[in-house]
Amino acid sequence: MLNGCATYMQPFERSPAKVGSESKAKGSLSSLPEPSEKIVAAIYRFRDQSGQYKSGANFSTAVTQGSTSILMRALEESGWFTTIEREGLSNLLNERQIIQSVRAQHTDGNGNQLPPITPLLYAGVLLEGGIISYDTNVITGGLGVRYFGAGGSGEFRQDQVTIYLRATSTQSGRVLKTVYTTKTIISQKVDGSLFRFVAPTRMLEAEAGYSFNEPTTIAVTEAINKAVKSLVIEGVDDGLWFLKNEEDKYSDIFQNYYNGKDEDPGIDYGRAPMLRPGGLAVGFNGGVQLYEGNYANSLLRPAGELILRYQFSPKWGLGLQAGRGNIAADGKFEKNMNTGELRGTYHLLSTQRISPFLLLGGGVLIEDQDIFEFKPEYHPYATGGLGLELLLSERLGATAMIKNNYSILDGLDGISNGYINDNIWSGQLGLTWYLGRN
Repeated sequence: MLNGCATYMQPFERSPAKVGSESKAKGSLSSLPEPSEKIVAAIYRFRDQSGQYKSGANFSTAVTQGSTSILMRALEESGWFTTIEREGLSNLLNERQIIQSVRAQHTDGNGNQLPPITPLLYAGVLLEGGIISYDTNVITGGLGVRYFGAGGSGEFRQDQVTIYLRATSTQSGRVLKTVYTTKTIISQKVDGSLFRFVAPTRMLEAEAGYSFNEPTTIAVTEAINKAVKSLVIEGVDDGLWFLKNEEDKYSDIFQNYYNGKDEDPGIDYGRAPMLRPGGLAVGFNGGVQLYEGNYANSLLRPAGELILRYQFSPKWGLGLQAGRGNIAADGKFEKNMNTGELRGTYHLLSTQRISPFLLLGGGVLIEDQDIFEFKPEYHPYATGGLGLELLLSERLGATAMIKNNYSILDGLDGISNGYINDNIWSGQLGLTWYLGRN
């Protein structure tokens, strides 16, 4: 066991310097088609404007302060821009003055005056913007279990960084194009522990785990690379700059960008919203139920139901149910029960693919002891339940539910006794087809 765990406990070793890791967006950025003419662009400062600091650190920022350097490299990798130095303009001007002074005071080997320094290159486009926001704990969650001193747990957290980039004409001052991108940052932690007395005076304690934190700088780099790619493609689409070969506008890299932008449904706390269609819906549930009453040793029995529901909104629905099941106590009785009820449902997370829902309603139990000799007895009841629905598609949902049918008049088992009326617990799985439209 110790040898197996040793693979996760790597010793600290010195490693040589290596080329920095690239973001996933670099490949598509460097594969952009060639421009008809490179754009001369200047960047004075592309800075962090989020104002976010690391938790627990008063003077350490949450994101890099060197985003200008990241943007200049992204522009170079794209092959569309000729970038000129403006962030260190004062240093550049001082150095040019030194060169000019030396050339004015010295001559070449033939005694001729040295030529003046070449003029500075000026930009046609000014690139501005920055890291606009850094949102922490957009989504958090975890799971853990512990039994008899042994257990494990896992946690995750998702942050999000947002980049804005705009291109401005230096001659007119008009903002030509503004784009923005977002990138999520994932942090995960998994651990396990053991805490147990192995003898009255001896205790065993052990723990192991690992964590993963996505590098913030790589996430910022990927968002900036995506912003530069968006600026180039949308600028071509708006006629601000042109391709060397106009047919490249129909290439895969352009079409994939358009398709991805058109299909993006928006973001709701990092998850794509998915609304339940309104109108009619039909469903079928099947499972088991357990009678709770005056007899002990109740037995699990099968049950099923058909549902016709009208969805007034993604949250609210009202439906009719017809079902059949069986209740029994070992050696005491066994009865077939038909049900009909009116129920209302409320989805707590109506814009999520997975949503808990509440169920409340009432109906009547129709007792049918002999299916060939129909002698019904009617028992009104109230029902309530809690479930979970997963939308498999825009029209199909899978449900899991636990509910209780509480008899208003005692006597499901033929005995009226005690302070609590007879009731039936049931657990069901099912499918729901939404026939309406979003």
